[in-house]
Amino acid sequence: MSDVLELVEARLRTALGEPDARAAVTFLGTDRIEVLRFMDGDVLRYATLGMSAQPMADPTVVVADPLRGPRAELLLSVRAGRADTDKVLRPLAVLAASPQVEGVVVASGASLDVGDPLWPGAPFTSVLVGASGGLVEDLELDEPREPVRFLPLLPMTPNEAAWKRVHGAEALQARWLERGTDLRDPLRTGVALD
Repeated sequence: MSDVLELVEARLRTALGEPDARAAVTFLGTDRIEVLRFMDGDVLRYATLGMSAQPMADPTVVVADPLRGPRAELLLSVRAGRADTDKVLRPLAVLAASPQVEGVVVASGASLDVGDPLWPGAPFTSVLVGASGGLVEDLELDEPREPVRFLPLLPMTPNEAAWKRVHGAEALQARWLERGTDLRDPLRTGVALD
């Protein structure tokens, strides 16, 4: 499936420019996941490369279809210079490997938790998966393969994650919008949830 990854990388370069850094992580029993870093003014964008090589499969299915099923890559945008966000590479690779390791299907509205701060000093251990089609357009593949979706990750504080479990992703996003929350601030505090 290297052809898929070549197309994905080309789409990322078209949308975000040339990456200024890249790192690769391999977990036992999984395909290699790369994380590319792009500089866009004062914003760092991290994109996974490798998650879309295979379609995500429902964990209850005995034999996964090698062609059909959702495909995705993850995108994280943070303001540069406020924190050591390059340490997010491993947590991003862990999240990108979760479909292979845990059999989860990552989709818009889902919460993903790494259990530790996303980077040193980060008030976030989890992310909310946003909707695709914004920063990087979906990548259409030949039938019967589904398109690759580029899903933005929105860091959540533990309180925001708990509130989201009760009220839902849309309610949390609406709260962020109402309060003018800068979701790219790597040191932001949690939004008021009263």
